[in-house]
Amino acid sequence: MPAQQSKSEKVARVTRAIAQARGTDDVSLAGARGNGVDVMSSELESHARDGIRLSFLIHDVSRMRRSAYDHYMKPLGITRAQWWVLAHLSRHDGMMQTQLADVLEVGKASLGDVIESLESGGWVSRRPDPTDKRAKRVYLSKSSQGLIKRMTQLEVEFNEKVLADLPPDEQATLFKLLIKVKHSISRIATT
Repeated sequence: MPAQQSKSEKVARVTRAIAQARGTDDVSLAGARGNGVDVMSSELESHARDGIRLSFLIHDVSRMRRSAYDHYMKPLGITRAQWWVLAHLSRHDGMMQTQLADVLEVGKASLGDVIESLESGGWVSRRPDPTDKRAKRVYLSKSSQGLIKRMTQLEVEFNEKVLADLPPDEQATLFKLLIKVKHSISRIATT
């Protein structure tokens, strides 16, 4: 096998690993077979398959957690976007609206709509920045304090239920491992 794999061989290798991770050997659904050449050793194939399975698992757990958390918070009458903004402001009250959009990784217009709905509900207020009158800062209202306290109580209850099957030492290990994965992804994203 040549030292340098062609792009099509790499695609074929990944395609086979994805198909096998999903429990099928039919790679024709996802792409070419790489000129019929086996470009991946079974050990590497197994490693790639495990990585793909882990990626799917992380994605599924994140998606399921968001969905379950939305359901858990529904009695409070706020959306995921709203509670995400409120939770962030509870730690960084008075942020500029543009900074908040950057931190939450949402569009400025989308965030503006969420803040407008929170403002009409009496949970936040927008005020001009003292040094730049064009910029708006977002502040929690006094009435939001009770809501945030209730959100925090529900968060604690929710996490206790989600993590109930993990003893504290396994929770600590999971935390450390996820932090490592997060740092790895951060390094990739910045290169």
